Amino acid sequence: MKLGVFTVLFQQLSFEDMLDKVAAAGLKAVEIGSGGGPGTHHCPTDELLESEEKRVAYLKAITDRGLIISGFSCHANPLSPDEDIARSSDEDLRKSIRLASLLGVPVVNCFSGTAGDGQGSKVTNWPVVAWPTEYSDVYNWQWENKLIPYWKEIGVLAQEHNVKIALELHGGFMVHSPYTMLKLREATCDAIGANLDPSHLWWQGIDPVAAIRILGEKGAIHHFHAKDTYMDQENINMHGVLDLQSYGDVRNRAWYFRTVGYGHDMKVWADICSALRRYGYDHVMSIEHEDALMSVDEGFEKGVQNLKSVIIENPVGEIWWA
Repeated sequence: MKLGVFTVLFQQLSFEDMLDKVAAAGLKAVEIGSGGGPGTHHCPTDELLESEEKRVAYLKAITDRGLIISGFSCHANPLSPDEDIARSSDEDLRKSIRLASLLGVPVVNCFSGTAGDGQGSKVTNWPVVAWPTEYSDVYNWQWENKLIPYWKEIGVLAQEHNVKIALELHGGFMVHSPYTMLKLREATCDAIGANLDPSHLWWQGIDPVAAIRILGEKGAIHHFHAKDTYMDQENINMHGVLDLQSYGDVRNRAWYFRTVGYGHDMKVWADICSALRRYGYDHVMSIEHEDALMSVDEGFEKGVQNLKSVIIENPVGEIWWA
């Protein structure tokens, strides 16, 4: 495996300054925003699609520093009942797939999206319980009429461009658990897989090591985000895990994102790294910084330091002792 970073945290830096910072930290990969929420600050998607010369120069700047692109990221909501949001999200995803193919980038990271509750709906609806049965009806309508048809089409597009799609298992979106990931994958194709981020699993009560086994046995892990979560049991007792407190209100939130090692100890992260190897993931662990208690630089530096102590980078080689 290689250690990398989701470069959206360095939006204040130019493209080349960002690359210099990443290389100086001893990392091997960058995950770059290509649209949607992450924006295009380090990836002028339209310009790169139009110019082979610019693509060559762009890729050279990365490879000259000993780096690779682990994936492009365009997290948004292509299933939104807001037509403008859906259209923009879909355009960004399709452009990202095309650009990834042209640059040899293996993965495009995104969200599955969340639809409304029926034709003519105005806002998204994320059912989280089976009863009252209206919620089950919404869930089934969304899957049959929005989620599966859309990702069947995108799956074909990805296969045609030799690119994998990694859906982040994120609460609030229709694919948010190993079960929903595998359910969609079975209904579409193997190009659709997971961008596995333990931080979103912990607050749902899912053990990341178990999730790696479930998804890894199916070859369904396409990318990995290294981000931690702190679970505050006193606040869970008040709010439950479906917490609507502001992400910045860390005194009152039931859970909040942390730098690797500050939500769970490094033995837990060593187990995660070992599980990734055990179940065949050999791509990149991409650091994502969303820690409300640390600055960008401190969170990045501590994340790098902690992950370097547990990541398994080299091939196993011969098992000489048996």
